[in-house]
Amino acid sequence: MIRSELIQKIADENPHLYQRDVERIVNTIFEEVIEAMARGDRVELRGFGAFSVKKRDARTGRNPRTGESVEVDEKHVPFFKTGKLLRDRLNGKAD
Repeated sequence: MIRSELIQKIADENPHLYQRDVERIVNTIFEEVIEAMARGDRVELRGFGAFSVKKRDARTGRNPRTGESVEVDEKHVPFFKTGKLLRDRLNGKAD
């Protein structure tokens, strides 16, 4: 599902809301998640999962084409851990 499909589904299920308002709500939620992660904060959505940022240390890597050693800088990467409810749904367990 892509962002526009999510907006359309929410708009269809909530006919009392204008599509532009639904779009603004969805965009605000995503922006808040992005901003929190950029600050290094953890974002938890109960039952769904938690977004966090993990630090990868600098290391010596290898160019797969040439085999030459290359230095890879330290970086921060997004990480998602599924919540129990989502994990159970994916594995066919229902409440």
